[in-house]
Amino acid sequence: MNEELVRIKDVKALDAFKVHLTFTDGSTKVVDLEAFLHGPVFEPMRNDPELFRAVRVDDEAGTIVWPNGADIDPDVLYLWLKPAWMEPEEEELLTK
Repeated sequence: MNEELVRIKDVKALDAFKVHLTFTDGSTKVVDLEAFLHGPVFEPMRNDPELFRAVRVDDEAGTIVWPNGADIDPDVLYLWLKPAWMEPEEEELLTK
């Protein structure tokens, strides 16, 4: 079974940290990216609405990217997975 991965085909920046995404399977979704914009690579987008709105689709990677090289895994956006920065904290809580 050779299923194609669903990737992002189009992005439109909306208010605040929301984006409207169109996926290669034809589905669409409005996603609030605020929870994903953590860490040094994302700080510029959190602090500069113009930079946040510079988001675009990288056709080769099939996901959204910003001019500074920041990107978000398309599977995370499509499947609405937890942001990567949350996982180490949750693992730490489990080991205590």
